[in-house]
Amino acid sequence: MATDTVTSPSGKTLRRRTSKTTTSQESPEAKLIRIAQDKAERLAENEALLADQNVSAFLKAVAEAEGGGYDFKYGAVKGKRNDRWRFSDYSTHPGPGAGGKSTAAGMYQITVDTWREHGGKMGLTDFSPKTQDLIAVEMLRSVNVIDKIKAGNVSGAMSRASVKWAALPMGPGLGNRYPAQPSVKYEDFIAIYKANGGTEK
Repeated sequence: MATDTVTSPSGKTLRRRTSKTTTSQESPEAKLIRIAQDKAERLAENEALLADQNVSAFLKAVAEAEGGGYDFKYGAVKGKRNDRWRFSDYSTHPGPGAGGKSTAAGMYQITVDTWREHGGKMGLTDFSPKTQDLIAVEMLRSVNVIDKIKAGNVSGAMSRASVKWAALPMGPGLGNRYPAQPSVKYEDFIAIYKANGGTEK
């Protein structure tokens, strides 16, 4: 605590005990502009990351492991004709699928909560294929593995990436984090990754 002393014009000695500084308040309009700019910047960053060959290949391998499709609700099956768990309206997240509980949907089995959280960071409100791809990039960023993937360090990225997708193994020779859920072998994941142009460190 500051204890500087000052003398008043009357000659009385005064002791200063503390001081307070104030910061200017951000106006509501300025806050809205700043938030919009932050979202636009995040969107641009993720679009650039999506264009990276290794990131793109990694996402294709994730999609293959998850068995999804851009028009899948939970319960949809690849190759099945007249599948009732497909959707065609991409204006918003399609909601629950088979059983009415799980909202996992799309190419990367993105839940409603994940869509709102990660899509909201970029100002995205639809569920188009491009939005699904961008949200998947944001999911990888949220577990801090995007730089490893860009560098081709797939084995180093798998442990954290497997938190987001049950079908992913935690690394070479390891199973997934959710044993009740089916998963792919690391060797199969890498094969798909490389087949889509990914490079391994």
